[in-house]
Amino acid sequence: MNLNDPAPAEGIRLQVYLARAGIASRRASEALIGEGRVTVNGETVAIPGTKVAPGDRVCLDGKPVLAETKRHYLVLNKPPEYLCSSRDPQGRRLALELLPKTITERLYSVGRLDYLSSGLVFFTNDGNFTALLSHPRSEIDKEYLIESTVPIPDTAVDAFLKGVVVEGETYRAKSIERLGRKAVKIVLVEGKNREIRRVFSHFHLHPRLLRRIRIGPVELGNLPEGNCRPLTKEELAGFKKALPAAGNKEIPWS
Repeated sequence: MNLNDPAPAEGIRLQVYLARAGIASRRASEALIGEGRVTVNGETVAIPGTKVAPGDRVCLDGKPVLAETKRHYLVLNKPPEYLCSSRDPQGRRLALELLPKTITERLYSVGRLDYLSSGLVFFTNDGNFTALLSHPRSEIDKEYLIESTVPIPDTAVDAFLKGVVVEGETYRAKSIERLGRKAVKIVLVEGKNREIRRVFSHFHLHPRLLRRIRIGPVELGNLPEGNCRPLTKEELAGFKKALPAAGNKEIPWS
């Protein structure tokens, strides 16, 4: 299926259409649909899964959704106090504002970081790339550098490695490397929402710094905070090799 023709003859689901047109990931597109922000041929569609076909006019917030021919894959070193979102009712700064103004395509984040955290975030307009990285079977490592305000006890490290239950949810780190009494490197695979902060809070710890320094084969390296760069061909190829689901027809590589 050609990504530059987001609606083949048999039609595709609306959230897939939006993702392939570079609007957002499929999951985020489902949320946009549920919020009633998407119309098809002038009619609001609030149910994900609705099929669209060639000739249908799809709009988001009243603006036509058109196919995009150029794909972008960017690495951003997000500073703290920037939001990984397309908008914020509270008027906080957005990570999108740090991307090059020369890019006219609509980009969205992959591998979000919370408002106070910093480090590596991907931005793309390739819905299939997003789906691959987000798929449960992908098992992509995410590595973080954490500095605590107080010493981190061995009991907290051991519990996180074995699996700790916080408010009914189990959190387990793949590996933890001590860098000092107050600093560790943590590798996660699943990367649940605010996982490190929830576990630290459970042990009455508070990160002074929480920075993501690697996702899969891509390292933050010496990229200055607030700057971004394109993924290299080698990095994209590395993802393709690292993703066991890359050949799955349900989540095709673009």
